[in-house]
Amino acid sequence: MARTVADVMTAHPATIEGDQPVKVAAALMRDNDTGAILVNDNGRLQGIVTDRDIAVRCVADDKGPDTPVREACSASVEAVGPDTSIDQAVKLMRTHHVRRLPVVEDGRPVGILSLGDLAMERDPNSALADISAAEGNR
Repeated sequence: MARTVADVMTAHPATIEGDQPVKVAAALMRDNDTGAILVNDNGRLQGIVTDRDIAVRCVADDKGPDTPVREACSASVEAVGPDTSIDQAVKLMRTHHVRRLPVVEDGRPVGILSLGDLAMERDPNSALADISAAEGNR
């Protein structure tokens, strides 16, 4: 059984610089079959942007596809290191009501841990694990 975040995280997450337009983030989401992209400022974690963030903070507010990602992202982000225990990561996710935790080393993203990753590790027969393991929509 996995003990640390590094054992179950998705390594090499998709990232984008905060000054890039949300249309680039949306294309990265499509190309990487993910709903979240880590946002950097000169390679250091600045935030996270989700497909929902783009819908709610850009589309719903009539902002265009060239809006900088930093205007759509959640800048206040809980992050963990790869050596963080899975139990501690779960506790953080519960406490902060988040579905994903960026994994960083020296402020730079090295992975991302999602509820789906945890479900596949802890309860592989659950509905969430099945959904997480399924091929993405294209």
